[in-house]
Amino acid sequence: MPESMLKISGVHTFYGHIEALKGVDMEINEGEVVSLIGANGAGKSTLLMTICGNPQARSGRIEFLGEDITRRASHEIIKGGIAQSPEGRRIFPFMTVFENLQMGATVSDPRHFDDDLERVFTLYPLLRERRNQRGGTLSGGEQQMLAIGRALMSRPKLLLLDEPSLGLAPLLVRQIFDIIKQINEEQNMTVFLVEQNAYHALRLADRGYVLANGEVLLSGTGAELLANEEIRAAYLEGGH
Repeated sequence: MPESMLKISGVHTFYGHIEALKGVDMEINEGEVVSLIGANGAGKSTLLMTICGNPQARSGRIEFLGEDITRRASHEIIKGGIAQSPEGRRIFPFMTVFENLQMGATVSDPRHFDDDLERVFTLYPLLRERRNQRGGTLSGGEQQMLAIGRALMSRPKLLLLDEPSLGLAPLLVRQIFDIIKQINEEQNMTVFLVEQNAYHALRLADRGYVLANGEVLLSGTGAELLANEEIRAAYLEGGH
């Protein structure tokens, strides 16, 4: 049996008086790709941010590699082996590609920097060509590659991806998902993927969860959720 890497138990998260997560239970095992789907406003991004400690859960427990990280500061959580590529990419637009990747590496051992940089450039050859170009001048797809590459530079054990296909053309979407699969298979990277493109997310996933109004509605293997009629009707445009 694979070991549990991340365990979320009864997590409630609030923004002021508004309850965004209402007792979420979830588990991610080592080496898996787990996808979280749901409509806008379901609480998907809030869950990723809560895992990273900002905002912190009001109640419940988050365990990473058997340790309680519920009350840890964000920088400690990142140092411990969780990296996030946030929604909307949020690269540093005035820094070069190389400088953005350096920023990702600040929490890892500098001795690994050259190897990690080469790994990112092998995954994304375009970034090698653009290494001295400002991040803000890259296309949307290139910025997404940079955001994922920057997250990988911290040598995470768990990679959190928030809407990596958002706003990208279909061809680029396929490329992004192919690379996520490659990262998982070649680097044995555990991936937690939040994604509105339910079809691609569930096709890629070992397992998936459906979040609605801050609560987990359904869970199962990616294939089971893809075949579920309710999921198809709600998230896969009537099954197409």
